[in-house]
Amino acid sequence: MRAVGIALLFVGVLVIGLIGAYFAHLAEQKHRAVMQALADELGLRYQPEPCADHDDEYAQFEIFRRGHSRVAMHTLSGSLELFDRPCAVRAGDFRYKVTSSNGKTTSTRTYRFSYLIVHPPWPSPTLLVRREGMFDKMKAAFGFDDIDFESAEFSKRYYVTSSDKRFAYDVLHPRMIEFLLASDPLTLDLEGGALCISDGTRRWQPDDYRRQLAFVREFCSHWPRHLLQDLEQ
Repeated sequence: MRAVGIALLFVGVLVIGLIGAYFAHLAEQKHRAVMQALADELGLRYQPEPCADHDDEYAQFEIFRRGHSRVAMHTLSGSLELFDRPCAVRAGDFRYKVTSSNGKTTSTRTYRFSYLIVHPPWPSPTLLVRREGMFDKMKAAFGFDDIDFESAEFSKRYYVTSSDKRFAYDVLHPRMIEFLLASDPLTLDLEGGALCISDGTRRWQPDDYRRQLAFVREFCSHWPRHLLQDLEQ
């Protein structure tokens, strides 16, 4: 009887696993369909297959260097009109794994998030704009301040750093600051010839991609013309 019970338990686990795999397959097929429709709508290419080189290509961004088994999936790529000219863009999902051990057991957790990357048409200094956290406040207590602005609300809400303070002040002028305060953006990380927008924690749905693309279009439109001319020289 005990052997029969074990066999039934094994069969039950197997059936549950197969059902889970089936529904996961259906969800994957549905996601491919909506991403393909989004790509067609935006005039972009869609690559559902994993791309293992993404983390090396965009190694300047910390979010793509976390954990192990890193891979980009459901990638949208092509060109969109930004800064009054065509700019290369890439967006999609990213997955990585983190393995931990307590000395007795080892466990691996999988993380997924979505991102949008824009390649501006000119080189520029680095610029990071993200929500200020407790660790940032602790660093400030030891004299490691970020860049502050005339807007006390903006300086309190966001951590800003740049390789060129003047560049940061040029980009984050009063109208841009008003726009960012109103839109409450995800982390903006400009470095290595690319601008990455992501929170590094959440997988987006098609409407999320549309919102982020609408945001980046307006963000780019707020860049002062004199700054764009200086960068082109």
